[in-house]
Amino acid sequence: MQALANWPAPSGNTLLGVFTDIDDTLTADGAITPDALQALADLKAAGLKVIPITGRPVGWSEPMAAHWPVDAIVAENGAVALLPPTSPARAGLNEKGLLSPPDQRWQLQKLYQQDTATRSANFARMQAVLQQIEQTVPGARRAEDSPGRETDIAIDHSEFTHLPQAAIDQAVAQMRAAGMNATVSSIHINGWFGAHNKLEGARWITQALFGRDLDAEMARWVYVGDSTNDQLMFQTFEHSFGVANIRRFEARLSHLPRYITPSERGSGFAEVARAILAARTGV
Repeated sequence: MQALANWPAPSGNTLLGVFTDIDDTLTADGAITPDALQALADLKAAGLKVIPITGRPVGWSEPMAAHWPVDAIVAENGAVALLPPTSPARAGLNEKGLLSPPDQRWQLQKLYQQDTATRSANFARMQAVLQQIEQTVPGARRAEDSPGRETDIAIDHSEFTHLPQAAIDQAVAQMRAAGMNATVSSIHINGWFGAHNKLEGARWITQALFGRDLDAEMARWVYVGDSTNDQLMFQTFEHSFGVANIRRFEARLSHLPRYITPSERGSGFAEVARAILAARTGV
């Protein structure tokens, strides 16, 4: 990982947008940091697309999609997209980048990668795996945001409890033995049925919202993350950044981000945003 200062930022309007993780990339202690929120607003104001992609559930993501200055939030590791209120409601953005007050006439839209029948069948299968893990892995408990999940399951390892690495590995092994995909974020172990992941979610939403081929334009997009479930994004994106707290996972990463910020969490994201905007304006 090279220092952010060594990033050869594309000049002018070369970059199209920014994908970013949420937990411990935009947030600290579960809340978005003020500098990260301002950075989202600044990127949007500069004409860039801004799309957080998270392992968090769709229910948990709804307030952020409604109030943050973003084009969409892709939740549950690429399975579901929440589209924020349309442009008339955006006229109510206040100086913090929030809708004030929320205009209830403009509702969130929800898009899925899987059809209703597939989601229903997978949900029942996932609950059985979740129950098995809770019964057989010492200390394993479902994440507190589980009621908002529609297409995956999550075991808490660092948000409200602490699981040792052996228990994390055991939970991941059980998910994969059941035929599920499994990843470990900075706080949760996520498992799901289906071919989607953060990268597939980014490809899907870029085509769905903007009619663009992400793979053909990969050099025009940025990704920012902080943990092991961001590895595929780090591997794929030429402009990939880890906020400084990624050092926590460095020994377990097969694919590191190309650049690392001086600061952790939301402050690190804000540093990436400032570097992008400086390159865009030539300042």
